[in-house]
Amino acid sequence: MMCYNGKRGKKFWIKAAIFAPLAIAAGVYIFGSVVMLLWNGILPDLFGFGTITFWQALGILVLSKILFGGFGGRCRHGHSGRHKNDKWMHLNPEEREKMKTEWRSRCQTEEKVV
Repeated sequence: MMCYNGKRGKKFWIKAAIFAPLAIAAGVYIFGSVVMLLWNGILPDLFGFGTITFWQALGILVLSKILFGGFGGRCRHGHSGRHKNDKWMHLNPEEREKMKTEWRSRCQTEEKVV
């Protein structure tokens, strides 16, 4: 999303340069801690595995990313989200409403099945 008519000021980039590394570090710490706590809380008692450290938990996260390709980023079919947004922007109001009702009906039938 564009801010300020497509132009971002110097203050925005200074804040982004400070906040982004802190947010990334916090996310890594939180995910690593959650994996470590879950592993150490469940698997040793259940399967007799040993406990792991924080760094081993981060290694498990990286390995799972490599093996399973999780954590989002791209759509299942290799298209970016922008591609779908472009299609939506070119629909006229009647086509948009038709698509909305179609998705609502799909979501309602999935909820009933479960």
